[in-house]
Amino acid sequence: MVSRELIRVCRTTRSAYVFSVFAQWHGQASRGTSEVCPCGRPLSYIHGQDPTLTGRALPMPPHNWTRNAHAAALALVLSVAVTVCHGAGPTQPGSAPNAQAVAEVRAGKRPVANVAWWGFDPADATRFLQAAIDAGARTVLVPYMGAEWIVTPIKLRSRLTLVFEPGVVVLAKKGAFKGKGDALFRASDASDITIHGYGATLRMRKKDYQSAPYAKAEWRHVLNFKGCRRVRVEGVRLESSGGDGIYVGTTGNLPYCEDVVIRDVVCHDHHRQGISVIGAENLLIENCVLSDTGGTAPQAGIDFEPNHGREKLVNCVLRNCVLANNTGAGVLIYLKHLTRESDPVSIHVEDCYIRGGKDVGIGVGAVQDSGPRGLIEFKSCTIEHTAKGGIFVYDKSADGARVRFVNCKWKDVARPKPGVAKAKHDKKAGVPLLLTLLRPKLTKKNGGIDFVDCTLYDDADRPALVAEARASKLGVYDLKGRITVINPHGARMDLRCKPFDVDLKIAGPAAGPGR
Repeated sequence: MVSRELIRVCRTTRSAYVFSVFAQWHGQASRGTSEVCPCGRPLSYIHGQDPTLTGRALPMPPHNWTRNAHAAALALVLSVAVTVCHGAGPTQPGSAPNAQAVAEVRAGKRPVANVAWWGFDPADATRFLQAAIDAGARTVLVPYMGAEWIVTPIKLRSRLTLVFEPGVVVLAKKGAFKGKGDALFRASDASDITIHGYGATLRMRKKDYQSAPYAKAEWRHVLNFKGCRRVRVEGVRLESSGGDGIYVGTTGNLPYCEDVVIRDVVCHDHHRQGISVIGAENLLIENCVLSDTGGTAPQAGIDFEPNHGREKLVNCVLRNCVLANNTGAGVLIYLKHLTRESDPVSIHVEDCYIRGGKDVGIGVGAVQDSGPRGLIEFKSCTIEHTAKGGIFVYDKSADGARVRFVNCKWKDVARPKPGVAKAKHDKKAGVPLLLTLLRPKLTKKNGGIDFVDCTLYDDADRPALVAEARASKLGVYDLKGRITVINPHGARMDLRCKPFDVDLKIAGPAAGPGR
């Protein structure tokens, strides 16, 4: 048995409804026939929400279902009448101050609240938005008002669905956010939070934060979640923070976030990362764009980087995303602080496209000899036109979490832009696939990597893959698989250190029939 709340709207009156759905599926069941506005027109779905906020969608039946003896009953309970209606009667207050509606929300009579009932000030709307959130309604609607919602830091709470209408822009107030950790929206030790905003933008002022009078910092995030459970972010565009677009972090009570879905989100022009994942269990990020990060290291599209051994990266999935033109890596995984006592790592990156940028496509590093077990897998990903290497795996113990590339493709990687000089010490700039040991104190056995049916497209006269160790007595360990190289100069790798248990084939394309 599951329960969920679904939001419906009438496109004629712009009325909003919330349905509480309790269902158990034994085959197929009816959606019900009561989803109509009092105006008589059918309601439209706002983007579907799954029942548990964990990405495991509840199968929904077809509209033309007919009852049969094997189908379970579906109970649709209309938990709120019309609560937001532009231009409707007195029982349907619109986007204007309404003391009666506010009182009814505070009394628990309205589970959906329109922020405009508290008021709107184009110079600073913080007090109205925060008051609407604090009033306790399960769903809070931020309406389009024809002007930006200018705010100072906003605190979220548990059991909150925050809906931004299309066209809404929430903008960080100029001159505010002086605290090093001031985020546009933040939540700590909270649960059951949904942020829904297709067509809406949450924007900060990165350029302001990068100079005086602001103190140097990298934590002025757009969305800051610490130690939270059952979080969903859908459809919003997040721009120009002084830190990350989204921060998935920890608290003393919960050293990770749990059951998090980030879907159809754009994270653009952030100071440190598009998304930072410090600790997470059951994290799904899909259909997102993480682009043009730049300001302070690591400057990645996404960075998985725990700060303490008690944190975890378990069942983390990055799927069908674009990571483009970031100053740092497209995907960075840095596990120095995890130990053998930490939970095994499970990170799966699938069907992602990484392009451009000033650094490598994928970076995986600092898995110590005493570091975590587990699997880091990249499947069916394409990486192209990066200034530095397609992959950079460094200080990664062969005895720690395994790294696997399955059906991945690299094209024209390690290609600095014309006129950009390559630093002599930066080996990443000229090697498509680089495995290196920089710090022997972290590991004496660099390796533990699989390449399964991968392909490199290149036209430079250079090795496809280089494996090296800073200390000459150390080697590279446990490399397996096959990389097909499409290069007019041939296919080769360069093992600059002693190989141990290496069964990696670097070869040109297989000859077809008649060749």
